[in-house]
Amino acid sequence: MPKTNTAMQLASIQQQILDDKICPELAATATQLVFGDGNPNADIVFIGEAPGKNEDEQGIPFVGAAGKFLNEMLESIGLKREDIYITNIVKYRPPNNRDPLPEEKKAFLPYLQSQLEVIAPKVVVTLGRHSTNCFLPDLQISKAHGEPKRVKLQFKQSQDVLEVVILPLYHPAAALYNGGMRQTLLDDFAAIPLIIKKLKS
Repeated sequence: MPKTNTAMQLASIQQQILDDKICPELAATATQLVFGDGNPNADIVFIGEAPGKNEDEQGIPFVGAAGKFLNEMLESIGLKREDIYITNIVKYRPPNNRDPLPEEKKAFLPYLQSQLEVIAPKVVVTLGRHSTNCFLPDLQISKAHGEPKRVKLQFKQSQDVLEVVILPLYHPAAALYNGGMRQTLLDDFAAIPLIIKKLKS
């Protein structure tokens, strides 16, 4: 699929969220919608939970301290932000950075599914508990981080099934508060190129 097509389809999903007035109370307290960033034809999509203060101001996911660490981790496996696509489940910043509510995640989920459907990545890296449990509801991240899972995602919009490998990771923000977590994340990140290599062989 040509790149322009993917980018245009993503832009139309973004517009759809605005047109459908998803989570108006969140939209009212946020500066803007933070939809996603990166390569629309990426093999790897990273999914966090919701934008924070910096993301809300700049309109780009993962640009704060956690985003800087994410960039470092990408570099550690020879990737740049332009090589991947990154988004959050919830696209507006929750007030005071509180956790997204279950109904907020539910409201945004169809749009996240549409994003994945359009990009059709090979690997989905879920960052943190909220993101992981969207796809693997019973998974405990403390037990399953860094362990790839093959998953078939069934989409409402079509009969297509997208087969992806989901790699649950701790949220990069966790490493900012806990130095030991930093190495765990770097170690788990090292699995990404191996997974891609395996999927391509």
